[in-house]
Amino acid sequence: MRTFSDWCGQQLQRLGRLTTLCLLILVLSWTLPATAANRISPRLEENVLQIIRQHPEAILESLQAYQQQQQQVVQQIRQVFLQDLKTNPQAVIGESPTTGATSAKIVLVEFSDYQCPYCAEAHKNLKQILAKNPDKFTLVYKHFPLASIHNQAIPAAKAAWAAQQQGKFWEYHDALFTNQNKLGEDFYQEIAKNLNLDLPKFEQDRNNAEAAIRKDLQLAESLRLSGTPFFVLNSENFSGAVQLADLEKIFSQNATK
Repeated sequence: MRTFSDWCGQQLQRLGRLTTLCLLILVLSWTLPATAANRISPRLEENVLQIIRQHPEAILESLQAYQQQQQQVVQQIRQVFLQDLKTNPQAVIGESPTTGATSAKIVLVEFSDYQCPYCAEAHKNLKQILAKNPDKFTLVYKHFPLASIHNQAIPAAKAAWAAQQQGKFWEYHDALFTNQNKLGEDFYQEIAKNLNLDLPKFEQDRNNAEAAIRKDLQLAESLRLSGTPFFVLNSENFSGAVQLADLEKIFSQNATK
């Protein structure tokens, strides 16, 4: 049976082939004058350059076709993801931590980064929504550390995953977001001690967390997510530090569907 990940892989391979074609055209147009003399005859070089000069629209059309293809593939991937979330949510949840109702009509998937200030703001609002509606929806957390701009995003994600192995994910998760300005090795140890975690196991699990974090990252990349936080709820998605009133409106609308 083909999985969602397999399907994503096939679509991205198609996208990659078109990308390669476009890049080849660009490389020919940009680098030919500087390097072609050592590889091809001047006559052939001039013929190629003449074609490019006479038909620059061919390159533009190729790029436009690539962009359209990219948008279509991403849309298809997201549609399949949303359909899976609606019909078989456990396949999307996998081994990710969940909180709220154990079996609910509304499933909210959050892609987040522990060092992202917008994620911390969203976390605060989500806590209030959960407190008001503990049995109305299931919250699923997916790691999406933006390591290129947040140097503590991956270490924090690994620490939270290690806490999950001892049944303390949400407590650890809350401490990270509530004290975002303290992120660092000393603080990760401090939280673990405050939660009475088995410290040797905590260290071992942190060292083994990479595969799980990478799996979430690959899912985010297949969905072409570019920022955090990003939320998927039943048949829609939204991003940013959503306000409490907006969250309540979204949940109310989905509860009646």
